[in-house]
Amino acid sequence: MADYPGFIAVETGEDDALPLAIAWALPDGQIKHTLIQPDDEWLSDELLQLGDYSLEELRTFGVSPLDVLRELEGDHYSATLYTAGVSDDEAALSRIFDDFGVDPFVELAPAESLYPDITPGEWARARNDLFGELGLEPLRPEHEVQVMLYLHQRLCDAT
Repeated sequence: MADYPGFIAVETGEDDALPLAIAWALPDGQIKHTLIQPDDEWLSDELLQLGDYSLEELRTFGVSPLDVLRELEGDHYSATLYTAGVSDDEAALSRIFDDFGVDPFVELAPAESLYPDITPGEWARARNDLFGELGLEPLRPEHEVQVMLYLHQRLCDAT
């Protein structure tokens, strides 16, 4: 099979665009995934929502936002990346780009736009079905990317 599209997903805290974890696909179908260390400026909110993570866990196991951007840039500079949640992922990535003064070097597009032969609703149903089949969680970025890769392969094999 030819190279895979660049799929990306960002997990955020509840009610805001605080990036907690990120995953993206490489052209060979491998997935890169990491937790994101919160910047100190992001922690000023007393009601900070960190999802299923503790602040200690993010600080210990996370990667600095700048290192995340460097890695993403090395893998997908000047590329279009495809996502299941464009506005949420865009807001989270914008927060990292803006807070660190980095010009965005990727563009996001809806993953369903890769498949003109099916409607966005059909793509969403197939995606949801695949989550169930694989027993994966839709809010985990590495699971989101894995499902988009599997779905891409199925849709391409069907044509």
